[in-house]
Amino acid sequence: MRFSPTTSLHCAGKHLSSGFTLAEVLAALVFMAIVIPVAIEGVRLASLAGQVAERKSAAVRISELVLNQIILNRQWQQPTQMGTIREGQHDYRWTMQLEAWPESSLRLVTVRVGYTVQGQEYEVSLSSLVDITQ
Repeated sequence: MRFSPTTSLHCAGKHLSSGFTLAEVLAALVFMAIVIPVAIEGVRLASLAGQVAERKSAAVRISELVLNQIILNRQWQQPTQMGTIREGQHDYRWTMQLEAWPESSLRLVTVRVGYTVQGQEYEVSLSSLVDITQ
């Protein structure tokens, strides 16, 4: 098997080489300087959204648990309560508030659960009516 001889490109006696010009390299660097920070910020926001969603889900579970315990144990008779529950590595602060309701035999019990994600405060609340005559 025979191969044809390789030829190199010459133009008027000068050897042509392929490569990038300084302008192309600078344009690529400018493009990367714009795109990379935007991409990193997008990843950071996605991470924050995931953390908030995960912690909010846990806060809702905790508020349901606390509200059910307060109602079942009739602890709602105290006007205000508060505490902290630790789930995993995170602390959730809760408060219970008792409010009057237009119907005199009912009271509105509200449990608020607060949590912090990346230095920012968030809160969920859950309410239920209780019959004070029982």
